[in-house]
Amino acid sequence: MGGQGRDMIPLPTPRGRLTPNRRLADLTWLRVGGPADWLFQPADEDDLAAFLRDLDPSIPVFPMGVGSNLIVRDGGIRAVVIRLGRGFNGISVAGARVTAGAAALDAHVARRAAEAGVDLTFLRTIPGSIGGAVRMNAGCYGTYVADVFVSARAVTRQGRIVTLGSEDLNFRYRRTDLPEGAVLIEATFQGPPGEPAELAARMAAQLKKRDETQPVRERSAGSTFRNPAGFSSTGRADDVHDLKAWKVIDDAGMRGARLGGAQMSEKHANFLVNTGGATAAELEALGEKVRKMVYDSSGITLEWEIMRVGEPLGDE
Repeated sequence: MGGQGRDMIPLPTPRGRLTPNRRLADLTWLRVGGPADWLFQPADEDDLAAFLRDLDPSIPVFPMGVGSNLIVRDGGIRAVVIRLGRGFNGISVAGARVTAGAAALDAHVARRAAEAGVDLTFLRTIPGSIGGAVRMNAGCYGTYVADVFVSARAVTRQGRIVTLGSEDLNFRYRRTDLPEGAVLIEATFQGPPGEPAELAARMAAQLKKRDETQPVRERSAGSTFRNPAGFSSTGRADDVHDLKAWKVIDDAGMRGARLGGAQMSEKHANFLVNTGGATAAELEALGEKVRKMVYDSSGITLEWEIMRVGEPLGDE
């Protein structure tokens, strides 16, 4: 486990909350994961900047959102995990521009924007927070963060507060070039205009479709694997492309496949579910089995969309 490095190197004393050996299973949607050496919840952006500036450069940091697209391995994370909360979840609208703190939930941003007549409805059914949405260029229904992105603010690993544009992040399908160790703290978007009632109705329809097709009441982390084709180098997607991850998983006979407490959902074949008591090792191993079966049956190599971090237990 991870106490040794923590005990040897002193950490700065922030105004926010710094917790040693914090179990992360409580903070991830899949409810798995060992402890972080430290969990830091900064009081505000100045507190975060000062902490990162004074933190020994040899100590890694891992920014964590609401844990919606994440498997933390059973041995935990040898790092300072940074989780933003109050003070980083504000939402404001000025004309067609919407500015949201990195901890603001995507769904809340979509609703607030719609009330102001700004169309960011694609965010409504995306699980997670704005920081993760920007980092992963989240999208659905043919619209991606890259399409509405104006700028973001971040704190670098050296403790500097910087403004990042599209050219800095280099948006691609489910990827950006966010600097290593940088923590997104805010993002500004510009969406097309729309009538609030029409936008609300569209989001209601999206939610209905999601609830009918996805296992929203089970412990999952959203889509497990990236769609294997149909995307250009700019990250734009062709949503009518027939080759979807769920389809090749289905064709490989892996819908509903189980390993211990882990299962590929019967409702949506690209959703990895903790049916109760699954370990991170079981979830990851089932995912790797799916990748092998898909490759064996179709020659397609699926790429993980869920981020997997940390270390396995010593006996795994």
